[in-house]
Amino acid sequence: MKENIIQHNYQIKRQDRLDANSHNSFLIWFTGLSGSGKSTLANLVEKKLFEIGVKTYSLDGDNIRKGINSDLTFAPEDRTENIRRIAEISNLMIDAGLVVLAAFVSPYKKDRENIRTIVKDVNFVEVYINTSVEECERRDVKGLYKKARAGEIKNMTGISAPYEVPEQPDIEINTERESIEISVEKIIDFITPKLKLNHE
Repeated sequence: MKENIIQHNYQIKRQDRLDANSHNSFLIWFTGLSGSGKSTLANLVEKKLFEIGVKTYSLDGDNIRKGINSDLTFAPEDRTENIRRIAEISNLMIDAGLVVLAAFVSPYKKDRENIRTIVKDVNFVEVYINTSVEECERRDVKGLYKKARAGEIKNMTGISAPYEVPEQPDIEINTERESIEISVEKIIDFITPKLKLNHE
């Protein structure tokens, strides 16, 4: 089947879209436990970027699993496929000239490394939301930890499934020590130089 797939090259290239947008495109990947604050921070960072005219799009775990990945479970192999598909979607959006913000637990190092490979290292910003499982369970925004403790949810990251902590994230945010405002500012400060177009 693969021998019948021929890539089509279009006249409008990524650089043309970047020039039209007046900013670079890349992926900001928020990883951390459920309830750590990934989606909240991604939302606020996107709002700041939108306000300064940056073309953005947010991808969120629950939203993606309701649509394109509705056929996947939370078993390890399906988690890997979930992340692979999101990385490919993100890659298309980067090509379209957007700054993509993705908020996913993404518990496995190999899956996060695979994202980096798909979108290319230069287009990947890893943001580790370092919030303890105790704090996430205390917040229990979606009631998932309570269900996991009651045995109603299997493969719950941090409870019955592992979370492999990023060793060298581009940005580490500790939501138990840093305010939301400081955290957003930290991310914006880091990505601002990446937004600038390089025509050299």
